[in-house]
Amino acid sequence: MTQQTHDVIGVGAAIVDIIARVDDGVLDEQGLSKGAMTLVDEAGSSAIYGALGDALERSGGSGANTIAALGALGRKVAFIGKRRDDEFGKIFAHDIRATGAAFDAPAATTGEATARCLVMVTPDAERTMATYLGVSGDLGPDDIDTETIAGAGILYLEGYLWDKPAAKDAFRRASEIAHQAGRKVALSLSDAFCVDRHRDSFREIVANDIDILFANESELLSLYETEDFDDAIEAVAKDVAIAAVTRGPDGAVIVSGDERIAVPAQDVATLVDTTGAGDLFAAGFLNGMATGQPLATCGAMGCSAANVVIQILGARCPDALKAKFAIEGWT
Repeated sequence: MTQQTHDVIGVGAAIVDIIARVDDGVLDEQGLSKGAMTLVDEAGSSAIYGALGDALERSGGSGANTIAALGALGRKVAFIGKRRDDEFGKIFAHDIRATGAAFDAPAATTGEATARCLVMVTPDAERTMATYLGVSGDLGPDDIDTETIAGAGILYLEGYLWDKPAAKDAFRRASEIAHQAGRKVALSLSDAFCVDRHRDSFREIVANDIDILFANESELLSLYETEDFDDAIEAVAKDVAIAAVTRGPDGAVIVSGDERIAVPAQDVATLVDTTGAGDLFAAGFLNGMATGQPLATCGAMGCSAANVVIQILGARCPDALKAKFAIEGWT
């Protein structure tokens, strides 16, 4: 087996998040589905950006958020994602490296601009996203570094990138390398609308290539085309070794074979922004797996990390996350 050099490596979209508070009227005016992620082109992204007020710009992307949180918790991590040699590309590279993650791919000199995600937070703390994938969606098999993938204990794949054929091929290539090296492969379904668009191919990769699946309840129900949560749980148990399914204020359910572990959500003092809740749950859970914890503890770590991020604006909270885990005795 290849020597392990990283605990977790993420493959996903290299995105800069632009976070702004809005009222529901802005979503209606822009034709956006509340609580969902909508893909837009560069012109559409610029039009929505023009309708926003003050905004916070920082490195983001679902998979990158998970990797950044794992880095904050002391895990050795790396990230693979595609960016351009533009200002947003520089911001992304600086921020992801500042988390301690290895990010070695050179910036592309041709193609579309660096991806950006407009994250609109309404007064009820729900987040709605309009994403311009830009050059990040051009990630392909040639961008997958064999040595880096083979050296990571867990490969973590971001479902948001599933919209382009080249990215699907990149995921399959990375999964093949990881399994040949005896590693585990994890996938986040990312968004129910992603699952709706690509259900058949998601079902295929989940059944054939994934060891650990992350999903929220709506994503899992969409994947298996059922309205019955228990039926979806029974279905996913046949497809993957471990599934971690989040249920918002009802916590999470961890599934492994015949085992079902209910993990309660933690009390929230002030709900600010649900952006990154799933990303941070995955980070906490993978932190537990990377450190050899039982599944119940992995789930508790996931819920604890999600609890931290929903009480701040945005998806990066390294200091608060480290402090929370120290209080829980997980250092």
